Amino acid sequence: MTATVRPLEPSDRTAWQPLWEAYQRFYEVVIPAETTDLTWNRFHDSNEPMHVLGAFDEDGRLVGIVHAIFHRSCWLPQWTCYLQDLYVETSQRGLGTGAALIDAVADLARANGAGRLYWMTHETNATARRLYDRIAERSGFIQYRKAL
Repeated sequence: MTATVRPLEPSDRTAWQPLWEAYQRFYEVVIPAETTDLTWNRFHDSNEPMHVLGAFDEDGRLVGIVHAIFHRSCWLPQWTCYLQDLYVETSQRGLGTGAALIDAVADLARANGAGRLYWMTHETNATARRLYDRIAERSGFIQYRKAL
């Protein structure tokens, strides 16, 4: 299967929402509805450095989503693109949908003059890590968080 990837439009919210909720269940987090609404609106605000893309199957059904955020870096003169969230329906995994979404973000990053694309995943996410190890280089960095 070759997924068709494109930016999501405001009218795609109904199709995006279940995938966003499945992503949260996978990572065992609950993001408040107000934050989800704010995030969706930011995706469609040209003044925000946030983007949402979706992968559609041959029937036109949304089967995967990816969120990307552009930011500055102290290490590079160009923009940096952070692929924050990537989710593909369970039935679509292993069919190239995740790779297609990552490639689309890489194209978006290049088109916006980014010098780097990076992302993280949980160490237990073996399925995704098999893909990531095949298409990208591990940085060796370990993430720490401090509650504020």
